[in-house]
Amino acid sequence: MHKTNKLFKLAIERPRNVKNDILSGLTVALALIPEAVAFSFVAKVDPKVGLYAAFMMGLITAIFGGRPGMISGATGAVAVIFAPLMLGLYGEGLTTEAATGYLFAAVILMGIIQMLFGVLKLGKFIRLVPHPVMLGFVNGLAIIIFKSQFEMFYEGHGEEAHLLAQTPLLIMCGMITATMLISFFLPKLTKAIPATLVAIVTVTVVSILLKHFGIHESRTVLDFVQGMDPTKETIAASLPTFAIPKVPFNWESIKLILPFSVLAAAVGLIESLMTLTLVDEITETRGRGNKECIGQGLANLVNGFFGGMGGCAMIGQSMINVGNGALHRLSGVATALFLLSFILFGSALIERIPLAALIGVMFVVAEKTFEWGSFRLFGKVPRADVLVGLLVAAVTVAVDLAAAVVVGVIVSALVFAWEHAKQVRVTARETADGRKVYDVEGTIFFASAAGFQEQFVPRDDPDRVEIDFRNAKLMDHSAIEAVNGLAERYQRAGKHLSLRHLSPDCTELMDKARRMIVVDYHEDPRYRVADDKLA
Repeated sequence: MHKTNKLFKLAIERPRNVKNDILSGLTVALALIPEAVAFSFVAKVDPKVGLYAAFMMGLITAIFGGRPGMISGATGAVAVIFAPLMLGLYGEGLTTEAATGYLFAAVILMGIIQMLFGVLKLGKFIRLVPHPVMLGFVNGLAIIIFKSQFEMFYEGHGEEAHLLAQTPLLIMCGMITATMLISFFLPKLTKAIPATLVAIVTVTVVSILLKHFGIHESRTVLDFVQGMDPTKETIAASLPTFAIPKVPFNWESIKLILPFSVLAAAVGLIESLMTLTLVDEITETRGRGNKECIGQGLANLVNGFFGGMGGCAMIGQSMINVGNGALHRLSGVATALFLLSFILFGSALIERIPLAALIGVMFVVAEKTFEWGSFRLFGKVPRADVLVGLLVAAVTVAVDLAAAVVVGVIVSALVFAWEHAKQVRVTARETADGRKVYDVEGTIFFASAAGFQEQFVPRDDPDRVEIDFRNAKLMDHSAIEAVNGLAERYQRAGKHLSLRHLSPDCTELMDKARRMIVVDYHEDPRYRVADDKLA
């Protein structure tokens, strides 16, 4: 029987810690609740719609996704996209039930688009995102996580929002500080229990004691929910049930929801795949992007049929999970099941958790997410890379993740093209028989074609000129046209031009310069040129 050679270990083996996975799942589930409720109100739907989404996204992606240890749920990025759809439907006089029907249909279509993306194996393109864009994305998200917590320091909403009074504010800041100190320093003493869970339990006990002795009544998760909707008395709900969205199945309905579904699918996949890449780097393992696309799509598809608002991967909760050492699928499953149990049975306990404890946890997440080492890169890496990172971080904070990644990739591509355009070198030498030979080095393409042409002055050259492309490559139609233009200039000047060491593709694509090419089947290189004529 063939035995596997164990001399080389091709993967990092990590001990399976079931306790860590389960306890981390509990911690993450606690942190998910206020966010799921908050995003529900952003999307203009009932809080249970966000809680259902968090449960279903977490469970399905944990089982079928491509990145163990990554947490998915209801997210602000998706909620913000669907909010205009809901507002438009309410503006047309639709009831809440009718409007949410269109939302669920949009989430189903979003899931189908994401699954198609995975089936077509397009998830691999996330590997093309440059590292400076990743740095900017991570730092921008850390700033967003940090900044978003300050809303909790206010009472009321909109124009009626006002900062907490001095004493409650100081006590809240004290609890946040205590949560952060426990989260930072407990791991130095023991890692038996996730520090963030200990912090939440400790601060919750302090909050209950302060209320019991009449010293101070802290704002809790229930207070937060009632601040959003005064009619809500609890976050408890029943199990989600299957239902086909009640919308007319016609072209008008598809036309209405399609733009929102496409945008939500794109933003959800970008955020999920960027989070996957980040977890890959932290854990020194590799997730499966295409499988994650299918998992995200399946989760959103189920969401639409079971009354959830959809979502994607959550970087904050994923960082909590990975930071707790929970790197297996069990942690995601545990998170979802704990969340469901809180919704069904444990709502009374969860409602008593002070917001200060959850804010402290998210501050810790923001600090751990931010790449502080990026400051040390100033002066050590190309200035363009630093500027790309800063630009992506700024766009992430000011606009959204999808726009930031697109801008970052475009700017990085332009910088790459510019840098390679400057690397084309042309050196001239005279031969004994009076010919002038130009040796070309580098890649000639759309960005370097003009600079390449500028290095030749036909009127100053002798009658016989040779251009040697042994150490150069012509990559696209712009490069071909640059050589054609050069041949035409030498022809007008009455000079004899020879072109050597061009690939067969170049020879086939040349027009004016074809008869000037010296073909050598033994020495000519073999490479392809990107041109429609050869497509």
